[in-house]
Amino acid sequence: MCVSDTNRRDFFKTAAAAGIAVAGVPALAGPASAHAPQRTDFLGERIALTNVRIFDGDRVTSPRTVVIDNGRIGISALGARRIDCGGAVLLPGLTDAHIHLRDVDTLHALAGAGVTTGLDMASFPPSLVDSLRGLPGLTDIRSAGTPAVAPGSPQSQIPTFPADAVLTGPEQAAPFVRSRIAEGSDYIKIIIDEPGLSPETIRAVTSAAHSAGRLVMAHATSTAAVGRALDAKVDMIHHVPMDSALSAAVATRYVSTGTVAVPTLTMMEGFGNLGIPGMDYAAAEGSVAALRRAGARILAGTDANLTPGIPVHPPYGAALHHELELLVRAGLTHREALRAATQLPAQAFGLRDRGTIRVGNRADLVLIDGDPLTDITATRAVRRVWIGGVEYAPTPRDPRLRPAGPCGGDNTSPTHGRSRRVTPSGPGPR
Repeated sequence: MCVSDTNRRDFFKTAAAAGIAVAGVPALAGPASAHAPQRTDFLGERIALTNVRIFDGDRVTSPRTVVIDNGRIGISALGARRIDCGGAVLLPGLTDAHIHLRDVDTLHALAGAGVTTGLDMASFPPSLVDSLRGLPGLTDIRSAGTPAVAPGSPQSQIPTFPADAVLTGPEQAAPFVRSRIAEGSDYIKIIIDEPGLSPETIRAVTSAAHSAGRLVMAHATSTAAVGRALDAKVDMIHHVPMDSALSAAVATRYVSTGTVAVPTLTMMEGFGNLGIPGMDYAAAEGSVAALRRAGARILAGTDANLTPGIPVHPPYGAALHHELELLVRAGLTHREALRAATQLPAQAFGLRDRGTIRVGNRADLVLIDGDPLTDITATRAVRRVWIGGVEYAPTPRDPRLRPAGPCGGDNTSPTHGRSRRVTPSGPGPR
């Protein structure tokens, strides 16, 4: 983006104070990708994954068979091409509940790490988001599009930022929501910072979005901003404060209002490591512990981004595995952490066709080596990934992701021996 040196310094200062890669910075289109078009000629193939243990949301089962049939979880293995998985563990496809899209390489990095659904929390222009939707064999996305911001905010100073998303009062809320829906936004994002949008404007945007049947995401990075988000009855609060840990009383408000938390500990840890006064990662971790004790719903999100001017760039895909580890360190059980990246985001975002391995759901599947219920780092050992029934072959760009081991071969006859894998050829997570 093109901004003056003064604006860039102000932008960095505000972003640092917020503790995140500020949502609403445009995703950059970048150069055309070298990736080949994805194949769809084998979507109707039936595959039986045999001798595979399943994470069913509660436990890892004994070995059994999972059928992929025309892109979904099927019933009958009759006539299927069989793949012996050697007792490896099969997870539902992972979801990162907070990313910022950049280009098609974003999707390749996510897919290679087993992240089959990516929930974008602010990108524009709409044409970029549209170009990344529905690509077979690549991560499926949803997007907030352009967020609502206050005049004078870092986002409002971006030369290409849409003027109708800079709100001066509650009367602009309904037109803002209508514009985002017309552009294809799947949910509505509000930036709640200090100073920022007035409480009346936040409530008006929330009300307009709910009236239009859209969920509301709130960016809130301080204890005061969290309070305003809860007062407005938003659906989800992204990030957790680094000025002080959430109190038990505030954590309980998440539960009583049904508000979902997306802490983005990976990003908070990155800013905590910069040594900025008043930004304490221990506060973020303490907030997650308080939310967990209160019984709040917690989703795994990383704030993965390549936003210019931001000093912390969690890598797409690989960062989600780190997020799971941080959630466990903050007090979640291994089971709760896995559910935070599978079943719970599917429920929270109304994605009823994913999040669990059951007949009729999308065949979004991640085969790993090891038991993540005893060692959460086992999620890094990605062996094979299927997205909507299309296999994606991870490559070892990140040494923590090891694409070898069980289920590496199949029982294919010569007449079915052609490759079924979508293989990345571009740069990996950065």
